[in-house]
Amino acid sequence: MAIAPRPEQLVAFAERAPAEGPLWMLNLLKFKERAEYADGRASDLTGEQAYRLYGEGVARLLAAMGGRVRIGGACNALLIGDGELAWDAMAIVEYPSLAAFRDMTQSAAYAELHVHREAGLAHQLLIHCLAPEQAGAPLAGLG
Repeated sequence: MAIAPRPEQLVAFAERAPAEGPLWMLNLLKFKERAEYADGRASDLTGEQAYRLYGEGVARLLAAMGGRVRIGGACNALLIGDGELAWDAMAIVEYPSLAAFRDMTQSAAYAELHVHREAGLAHQLLIHCLAPEQAGAPLAGLG
């Protein structure tokens, strides 16, 4: 299960992300039952609790740069589709720009938080989405 981008995904993202304007990211999250830290530290945290440490820190970094979590919450029930509900939580995060996203994810403050993300996540889909004003009609009115 993936929690980091493959090189070809990074290339495609860099080619398609708008250089100007907001950057929206849809996060679909599946947590580990128990947090597992790469450095082997003992922890009694669940995966969700470890990820929450990451998320709370990232929310502060986002606010400082003018970004925000637009919406987030627990996934509750599968309404359309086959199989079981595969995700525990979702969030749509807005960054002010591609440059702000890169600056944050390459910062020392982010690196300190990232250990909690890795400890808590079993799987993630991170999908770059166009903001309504970038998508044009007919999606522009949906934001």
